[in-house]
Amino acid sequence: MTATVPYLSPPAHVIADDAEALAVAAELAELFRPEAAYRDAERRLPEQELGELSASGLLGVTVPAEYGGADVRQETLTEIFRLLASADASLAQIPQSHFVYVNVLRRHGTDEQRKFFFGEILAGARLGNAQSEAGTRHVQDIRTRLEPLGDGSYLLTGTKDYCTGALFADWIPVLARAEDGEPHVAYVPRDAEGVTVVDDWDGMGQRTTASGTVRLAAVRVPADRILPHHLTFRGPQLHGAVAQLLHAAIDAGIADGALGEAVAFVRTKSRPWFEGVEAGYPEAFDDPLLIQRFGELAVQVRAAEALLSSASRAVDAARADLTDDTAAEASIAVAAAKVTAGKAAVEVADALFEVSGTRSALASHRLDRYWRDARTHTLHDPARWKIQHIGRHTLHGTRPPRHGLL
Repeated sequence: MTATVPYLSPPAHVIADDAEALAVAAELAELFRPEAAYRDAERRLPEQELGELSASGLLGVTVPAEYGGADVRQETLTEIFRLLASADASLAQIPQSHFVYVNVLRRHGTDEQRKFFFGEILAGARLGNAQSEAGTRHVQDIRTRLEPLGDGSYLLTGTKDYCTGALFADWIPVLARAEDGEPHVAYVPRDAEGVTVVDDWDGMGQRTTASGTVRLAAVRVPADRILPHHLTFRGPQLHGAVAQLLHAAIDAGIADGALGEAVAFVRTKSRPWFEGVEAGYPEAFDDPLLIQRFGELAVQVRAAEALLSSASRAVDAARADLTDDTAAEASIAVAAAKVTAGKAAVEVADALFEVSGTRSALASHRLDRYWRDARTHTLHDPARWKIQHIGRHTLHGTRPPRHGLL
């Protein structure tokens, strides 16, 4: 399916503070949870749910206070994503890039750019994503180009893949190289002439993110819609730490959701193993071997959530006093959280079937979405490289690189 019209956001509530943001997120998570399995099974794209997310005001919570936003702590934003992902990991994935590119505006936008875009976001506008490209040598090999025109504007040309959020966006931030060879971000209206968003995502997991293709055919972009993204990585920065922390929160949410499903299934549907019955344990949930396994799984989930919270506080601390050392500590803390949360998501989602028994494999229960979502999402970037950077920092005191994925 190729979408030809933008999904315009409704007028949004403006959230006042961290406490309200968390309350709204918890309420939305419970609203989105009941239909999540059906959306996945039917690949029913969450247009209505995203409209409710926009209207709730959650998409504006990181707008700075001087521009009218709540400017919530990173710890609050991380918990928002964990809550949403525990209900529906696909839905939680869609706004991840939104907040990444709000951060780009915070760091590199002019006052006029911030006034304009933060006003749009507080009104409910959604930012998408057109960053990755398939078929290039590696993830940072960007072929999309911004070419200057005589009137001061630019032509944007290229093809982007895995563009989560673009189908539902009001604005699509596009990563491209300018004539200087450096990466810039062009904020392009979803309905701009020359922009085509194709819903061709066919991943086994996170099926309703619509992370498809964006084609850019000589799209005209005014100069005041372009930001110098390459400056992000000159000097201490938290761009990568914030982006990765939201990914870690999604993994932790998947693990929490899978554990919750396992508890509900064993308590209401699982039959006891006959040897357990003979040993005096008439119900599956009384089986001491299952109790042991649930304890182990709960430890994994709690460990992921604890490291997530610790990493969030490290990012908040670094934001208040940004130096090479505080930025490095935040990145390492986030890397540890991401590794742990990713492992927990895959292992707990797999153990959901182990503890629930044969009936849990029936397609009608739709429990496989947790594993498919976890396995798909944790492929985003390799944990093995994060462990390498953690090891070098621990053993040699080496600061992690500033490439935006750590």
